[in-house]
Amino acid sequence: MIPNLDTASDIREVIRERARSRRVALNLTQVELSARSGVPLGTLKRFELTGEVAFTTLLAMAEALDALDGFHSLFPIPEARTLQDVERQSQPPKRVRARKKIT
Repeated sequence: MIPNLDTASDIREVIRERARSRRVALNLTQVELSARSGVPLGTLKRFELTGEVAFTTLLAMAEALDALDGFHSLFPIPEARTLQDVERQSQPPKRVRARKKIT
């Protein structure tokens, strides 16, 4: 299997284009999406040009475009590969401590 070589910039570009394409497919203007989502028109325009937007704003646009389901698969729990992994995942989550720097 070939590893996924997408960068954060690549994914941002894909999301930008898909959001714009979905808006157009739903026959919504930028003004209409802005009104539906509560996202300022200038912010929406900047997002469609650059892909840059705050996460909360992206969620508001996704909700207005009926596309929130895609966010449920973000950050999945890693698959357990050992018995130790299974035991660790069955315990209540603990705060992860910062690792000491080796000098």
